[in-house]
Parts: sequence; C-alpha cells; structure tokens
Amino acid sequence: MRRQLWMASVAIAASVAFGSPLSAKTLVYCSEGSPEGFNPSLYTAGTTFDASSHPIYNRLAEFERGSTTVIPALAESWSASEDGLEYTFKLRQGVKFHTTKNFTPTRDFNADDVIFSFERQGNKDHPFHKVSGGSYEYFEGMSMSEIIETVEKVDDYTVKFVLSKPEAPFIANLAMDFASILSAEYADQMMAAGTPEQVDLDPVGTGPFQLQQYQKDAVIRYKANTDYWAGKAPIDTLIFAITPDASVRYQKLKAGECHVMPYPNPADIEAMKSDSDVNLLEQEGLNVGYLAFNTEKAPFTDKRVRQALNMAVDKQAIIEAVFQGAGKIAKNPIPPTIWSYNDSTKDYAYDPEGAKKLLEEAGVSGLKTNIWAMPVQRPYNPNARRMAELIQADWAKVGVEAEIVTFEWGEYLKRSKAGEHETVLLGWTGDNGDPDNFLYVLLGCDAAVGGTNRARWCHKPFDDLLQQAKQTADQAERTRLYEEAQMIFKEEAPWVTIAHSVVSKPVRNEVVDFRVHPLGGHIFYGVDLK
Repeated sequence: MRRQLWMASVAIAASVAFGSPLSAKTLVYCSEGSPEGFNPSLYTAGTTFDASSHPIYNRLAEFERGSTTVIPALAESWSASEDGLEYTFKLRQGVKFHTTKNFTPTRDFNADDVIFSFERQGNKDHPFHKVSGGSYEYFEGMSMSEIIETVEKVDDYTVKFVLSKPEAPFIANLAMDFASILSAEYADQMMAAGTPEQVDLDPVGTGPFQLQQYQKDAVIRYKANTDYWAGKAPIDTLIFAITPDASVRYQKLKAGECHVMPYPNPADIEAMKSDSDVNLLEQEGLNVGYLAFNTEKAPFTDKRVRQALNMAVDKQAIIEAVFQGAGKIAKNPIPPTIWSYNDSTKDYAYDPEGAKKLLEEAGVSGLKTNIWAMPVQRPYNPNARRMAELIQADWAKVGVEAEIVTFEWGEYLKRSKAGEHETVLLGWTGDNGDPDNFLYVLLGCDAAVGGTNRARWCHKPFDDLLQQAKQTADQAERTRLYEEAQMIFKEEAPWVTIAHSVVSKPVRNEVVDFRVHPLGGHIFYGVDLK
C-alpha cells in the first residue's frame, strides 16, 4: 500500500509538472536517497544538504549558484579587523521566517538567530547543544569551537565574531551548510513545550522553499516561500522523488516523471548524450574518492602496510570498470581543479610484487580485513560495491583476504564515524573551494576521532602545516604549505587515493537555468520550467 501511495503521489507530481491544470509549475527531482534529517548542522551528507540547507535555510554568506564565489546572503556586508581576529556582519533587515502549523513567527530574522545557531553548536552548556544527539561533525571537525571565541550581538542587525586566531577561510566556511541560520524564537517555543527536537524534525528557516511533507524513502514536498527576501522562486512546488537506483532514475527522467536526476550510471552517459529529451550537463568535479585505512587498528598503524596496500591496487582497472571514462586517477587528497594542487607528487605504482615484499618486511602475513562499500552513488564513486570487489581481488593477489561490508547510508556514516571499520570507501566534494576543506576537514587531528577524518589519522608534522596555512592570508604561502602537506600525506599513506570524476547532470529540456554546482549540491532556487 505504501508503495502504491508513493507511486500515486509521484504520478500526480509528474502530471502537475508537465502541464496539468492542477498547478502552475512543479519541478520533480529524482533524489538518490533520504536525508538523515532537516538540520544541516547535525550531518555531513550531500543528500541531507540537498533536502535541508539549500531549499529551507540561508547562511550569512553563500556561494553564488554554480560557482565558488562567496556573496552576501543574510548578511548584507562584512568587515574584518586588521589582525584577522574580528569579523563584523551587518545583517539584512525584513527577512521572514517560515510559518508552519506549529509556529508563527512574531518577528523578523535578527542577531539573536545568528547567536543561537552558532552557540548551539559551539557551547556545550547551551540548552540545545545535546538536542537530537548533539553531534556537530563539521563544526568540530573544522575546529570552529576553538577558533570562535565569542559571537556578540552589537545590535539587532549587527553581529561580531571574535576569533582566537586568524582563520584564512573563515568567510567561505560560514557559507557552508553547517552554518545555516535557524530561528531562536522557534527553538524557545519548542523548548518551553518540552519538544525541542521538533526544531530539527519540522524545520523553520528563511530559505526559498518550505517543507510541507516528508515520507521517508518515498517523497519530500516543498512549496515556494512567497515571502522570500530575494524574491519568490520561479517554480511553485518542489518535489524530491526518492529513487535510489540510478537506472530507475533515468527511466523516470525519460518518461517525464522527473526533471532532474543526480549520479547517473556511467554506462548510461552515451545514451543520455543522444537522448533528444535530455540535456546532459558535464563539469570536472571538485572531488576525490578514496579508501581510508583505520590507522588506530593494527596492522594499519604501520605505514608500510598502508603503502603496500596502495601498491596492490590497480587504479587504472578501477577507472575503466567503475568510472567508464568519466574519471581520472587520484594521487593527492585534493583535486587538480583546486589551487595548491601539488602535481609533483609521485603516486604509488601498481606493483603486487613490491607490495608482497613490503608486507613481508612489516611482518604481516595471512591478513584478514574488511572493505566497507558505500550503499549510495556519488560522482567520486558511482559503484562502490564494484570498486570494493576489484580492490578485494587485487589484495587477494598479495595474500590479503578482505570481506566486503555495507550498511544503509545513515548507518554507514554513523558506524564509520565511530571507527568500527578497518578500511572504508568514501569520498568528498568540496564545500567551499578552499584546500583547507579537504586537507584539514578530512585529515586534520581535530577530526580524527568521531569526525570527518575516517582514517582516524593524526600526524603532527602534517597537522602543523595545515594550522600554519589557516593563519596566513597570503595565498602563495598557503600554497607552499599545502604542497608540502601533500607530500607528507603520500608518504604516510592513510588513504588509497582512487579517483577524481567528471560530474554529469542529466536534466530534461523543459528545465531552464539549472546549474551544475562545483561544490556538489543540487540547488533549485532560480530554476524555471518552460
């Protein structure tokens, strides 16, 4: 029955979208999965950001759609002190929060909402800090609790951030999803009612769309915010038809049941290029796919073992079988499309005999381990199961037996965050166009336990370089430091760097001005239908 209801709802959505008199304009997006929740500060998955931070919320600064350029949003302007320790934001006036069945705002957005949104994440004594699990992986992984000393209300429409040390990418960091601004008034009301978690389940934001309905693993429905400060969206209704299988997504796209789909099968790309109903948008991705070793677990504590298993992986075979021409071998933890990429880094050559010798030198024989394979598709890994099988076969050739493990996506992220894995396939699409967002967020010591550093690798010489780079605004000096850090990373080998991909986005020809976002998101404000 649930399946029938869902199919009916999507069929209605499609009829609405393609000219039914029931509604003006409805855009249907065939999403690849369900969000983990609707408060982006609590999560890290792009699926969640697509469903929460992009449609529902705003940030002080945001990335211009389709680029990494930072532009004003809830803050009209900002300024920094000469020593880089104070940032003052002038807030936009007249911005309305959503009205829902549980909440009617009595005031516009102001400084109290900014302070609430950051204090909740950074102040362990804040009454909302532990609500909904209280895990702020981005905030902690980026050391924001140490960097931000205070968030001060100067007046209702002026906020000052005081930092403990200079942070070169600070403004770009505040444009990221975790920095979305929530309503302090709504939070106060829900706390008084004894249901504080409703803030995260029934979201209230200032964004271009408002959540109307969510049926897990089936459909999310949004309506355009008619009071949106930047102007109402061209479309009236936005529907996420949750469709995990890429082949099914493509069939729905061809049948006109959805307008936009993410993460196509590489094998379908050529057909999409020749499909007269489909416009295939392509762009080199700001991403990396990798296998991380849990460096807290023996024998992966020994870099010789990590180096040997790097040497044992035939990356070219993976590129051909998994990416089918839409990827290139990765040798660094940052993509070549980002500044400070070190092209002089030497990758580990595919060398099974050399891998055997190195394992023998490390005193390792008869190793049994696991490879965790993601259950979802991403540009940086369109088929993790197949990739895991290829690595499993490669490692078997050097005497390493690996079991392939997978879980539902939310569980996969939760368990790998807790360090249950021995090796795990993951990847990253940049959040802000800064190398810090790859190197520090994914490999820094602050994120090594319970954070985004799934290798759980803390190497002081590497971390010291990242800390130095954070504290200088000189991009040439930051580049030098990051280039040196990439060399250390390669020597220590906490990951097998596998691939950078070309991002492909198939959209129907009726769609107007959908833009491929270099940071991986799917943003529908500004998109129209013919």
